[in-house]
Amino acid sequence: MRLSTLLFLPLPFALGEQLVIPFVQEAVAKELASFNKYTAYNGPTGIAKAALAAASPAAAPHAQVNAVAAPAASYPYWYEYITHQGKAAFNSNTGYKIFRNVKTYGAKGDGVTDDTAAIQRAISDGNRCAPGSCQSTTTTPAVVYFPAGTYIVSSSILDYYYTQLIGDPNAMPVLKATPGFTGFGVIDGDQYEPGNAAGVLSYGATNVFWRQIRNLVIDLTAIPSSSSATGIHWPTAQATSLQNIVFKMSSASGTQHQGIFIEGGSGGFMNDLTFYGGLNGVVFGNQQFTVRNLAFYNCVTAISQIWNWGWTYKSLSINNCHVGIDMTNNNANPLTVGSVTLLDSTFTNTGVAVLTNRVGGTSKPATADSLIIENVVLSNTPIAVKLRTSGATLLAGGTLTIGAWGSGNAYTPNGPSTTQGSFTAPTRPASLLVGSKYYERSKPQYNNLPVTSFRSVRTGGAKGDGVTDDTNALQNTITAAATAGQVVFVDAGTYKVTRTIVIPSGSKIVGETYSVIMSSGTYFSDINNPQAVVQVGNAGDAGIVEWSDMIVSTQGAQAGAILIRWNLASTSGSPSGMWDVHTRIGGFAGSNLQKANCPASAGSTAINANCEAAYMSMHITKTAAALYMENVWLWTADHDVEDPSLSQITVYTGRGLYIESTAGTFWLVGTAVEHHARYQYQLQSTKNIFMGQIQTETAYYQPNPIAIHPYPINNALNDPNFNTYCPSGSPATCSMGFGLRITSCTDIHIYGAGLYSFFNNYSTSCSVQSANPQCQSNIFTYDSATTTKLYIYNLNTVGSTAMVTKDAGKIATNIYNYNVFPSTIFYFKSG
Repeated sequence: MRLSTLLFLPLPFALGEQLVIPFVQEAVAKELASFNKYTAYNGPTGIAKAALAAASPAAAPHAQVNAVAAPAASYPYWYEYITHQGKAAFNSNTGYKIFRNVKTYGAKGDGVTDDTAAIQRAISDGNRCAPGSCQSTTTTPAVVYFPAGTYIVSSSILDYYYTQLIGDPNAMPVLKATPGFTGFGVIDGDQYEPGNAAGVLSYGATNVFWRQIRNLVIDLTAIPSSSSATGIHWPTAQATSLQNIVFKMSSASGTQHQGIFIEGGSGGFMNDLTFYGGLNGVVFGNQQFTVRNLAFYNCVTAISQIWNWGWTYKSLSINNCHVGIDMTNNNANPLTVGSVTLLDSTFTNTGVAVLTNRVGGTSKPATADSLIIENVVLSNTPIAVKLRTSGATLLAGGTLTIGAWGSGNAYTPNGPSTTQGSFTAPTRPASLLVGSKYYERSKPQYNNLPVTSFRSVRTGGAKGDGVTDDTNALQNTITAAATAGQVVFVDAGTYKVTRTIVIPSGSKIVGETYSVIMSSGTYFSDINNPQAVVQVGNAGDAGIVEWSDMIVSTQGAQAGAILIRWNLASTSGSPSGMWDVHTRIGGFAGSNLQKANCPASAGSTAINANCEAAYMSMHITKTAAALYMENVWLWTADHDVEDPSLSQITVYTGRGLYIESTAGTFWLVGTAVEHHARYQYQLQSTKNIFMGQIQTETAYYQPNPIAIHPYPINNALNDPNFNTYCPSGSPATCSMGFGLRITSCTDIHIYGAGLYSFFNNYSTSCSVQSANPQCQSNIFTYDSATTTKLYIYNLNTVGSTAMVTKDAGKIATNIYNYNVFPSTIFYFKSG
């Protein structure tokens, strides 16, 4: 099958990531066929068969392994005991419940009673967005809470849209499958439509947003080892996470268990997961993902990567497994895995660390199975990288540290050079490190604090109803909590504000199922006088702020709204943090920026001023320093989330994420920025930045209008001047928003990037690889005169003729680097 063959799903809407790549679909179908739910399992082949015939390594104890575990708790988990006052602001049911304790719905958690039905009642209560009856909505959010206990489940727990499943982190509840368990996953995050022979998922996988699962033990050990069984089925997209979950599976010879199965979507982030036993710890197939701090024990294969465009793996610990990462899906040509970036990880007593089928110069697609390994420690692991087709060892193992090794097309900065072998790794900035590894930190759950340490904004007078002006109540609660050393609990709701909310140094703020701060009114509407909706610190302030589980949005015309402005200067030894904090601009109930207000406008050149929804998503200013951002999605909506057909809309935001900090020192882990006019990411005069699997999409309406409209250039913000990039006579595709722009920077280290342009004025024909012209001319540019020490591993682009533009000149072109669907450069350095 030629890679240029591309089909789009036959749906009543066309979203950029709703793609069907035939040979990838074949790979997914092959994996699905191994489950009893679909076809009889015919047994493993190749390496898996040989591995299963061998004696299984000694089992490790089933204990939680978490390298960043929270301090031992002295108090009951506060979240179970705090008063729950959250509300769904735009749900007409005034009695709708956000928080649901499964025991309130009849679950016993006694290890004897079948709790399946009770748990499902807790999830489904309240006419929610159920699989098969609803594609998406923001109006029925829910938190389903599991107190300590063992909950027996006999069939799949069906997860709903916009749901958080949360257990007690101090005594993690167990979901234990019965011996006769039926279903595809103890938790099925997106079930296949019952009776549909085509295998259609209930929710479109690339449209599954805003959901979490954390603090659970998934136990499959009662299911016979010869039966196929899955812990979590998780085809999903942005603003989703799995955190602090233990998977217990059979380690018996012939085991057919697996922890996580993902076959599609556009993710995503997961961290702090532990897997024991199983044929596969995980099976992963998704466009892009960032995965951090996963530990595997006694798996036949720890990670089976069946397809992707780009994945970043950080801080893996793979122990006593036959294979660490299998990138082959047992295919020789065409290959289905785009690229893998692996860093700061360990392999112990494992037969083969990485299996690949890439043969430079002859593999199809040309850059498939692109691989980067950096700072990876092997202990008693005889083979580091092995070619599956021939069995040849590409990189010997043993007990050693791999500094840097890779395979793919390199540009340094010129190319392409087809490369396979070791190279000298870039020097990592010391301020980004703990020891030799990049700093990392999991989202705090404050489980070592008593409930008296929390201050509720609703108790403080805020309504969260999306109508009341909550500016004063919200600000007063945040200020008082910082003074008192308390954590702000932002109860579920939508908090309308008409002036800037300032978060002072020392603040800790945690939302509930993505509590929303929504700007409204004339204060934020002046395009020539932009104002912050939420501002962290004032210029010159120092200290630490922790912020998690919230969304910042706008309502109606807010052309002067900067959704998040970060001024605070922290230190590399004590950085501030944002976890699961997102911007959502348009496309949701209450935004006044939906299908009826801002319909897609392919046939018109007119700009609707009422749809100029924000000036910028996030601005990290010159005085800021040392911020850790994990699973942060800055999104201008491309479609109406509430519309059953997910109709496209035209909403304008001027800029995405702008970093101009002179001190630098930032970690961007699993971040994405989409559909902003001038750029998605822009780095200016900054330094010492780690970026792990960034992802962007160009605005679907461009170049109608081109990127200079409707927001005038602001030279004080170093806006790109498209008159310089696109001289007279340039095609309109030149003046489209950059995915990434870097000027006057040093020590920028990017570990995976997916920069995508799917549309040209809402037409997708330009993103097919063979299209000429592509959707846009340039998607990534840097200034060579003043930018130094710029390194990118596994740069993946879609729909852009130029993959890399130096100054105003193209130095890397898509056609020389074709991959599964994107084009890929496995190693780029600025020279």
